[in-house]
Amino acid sequence: MTGAKRPPVQAKVVQKDRMFHPHVLILPTGSSVNFPNRDNTQHHVYSFSPAKPFNLELYAGQPEAPVLFDQPGIVELGCNIHDHMQAFIVLADTRAIGQTDEQGEVTLALDFGVAQIPSTLSLNIWHPRLPDNTRPVVREIRSTALTNATIETINIELVPETRHENPMDHLQKRFREL
Repeated sequence: MTGAKRPPVQAKVVQKDRMFHPHVLILPTGSSVNFPNRDNTQHHVYSFSPAKPFNLELYAGQPEAPVLFDQPGIVELGCNIHDHMQAFIVLADTRAIGQTDEQGEVTLALDFGVAQIPSTLSLNIWHPRLPDNTRPVVREIRSTALTNATIETINIELVPETRHENPMDHLQKRFREL
């Protein structure tokens, strides 16, 4: 495979309407993330995840420096002020990473020479609603499915989505309507 890893990037997780945007961010290991606050209230962003524990204490605007995510894994984000706020950063140390679209489909670009194609490939699949969302589910696929241009369907079990009312409390809703 040409290049074992994707190069790091600069990314953003924005706080707006007392929510993180995007809810899931997939990045190559070594990437940096800024956490701009676009709300009219302060946030306290943190993670206790083994892949990257960090703490951005109460702030408005933008923290001074981005956070470097230098280990692969799943990083769950929270806000110490607004408990309902949750997001995830998935860090991968492989070349082929991707995120599904609204139909649940993803296309991964694999850069193998014909002589280098392994007989099976391991796919690490992650979703915030996996029964254990602290690690990916691993599925093996045969490389013949890749060389024959076959679409490989992989099913995973998810827990039901919990329904939340609008995360803004009634007082903030009234304030925004003025």
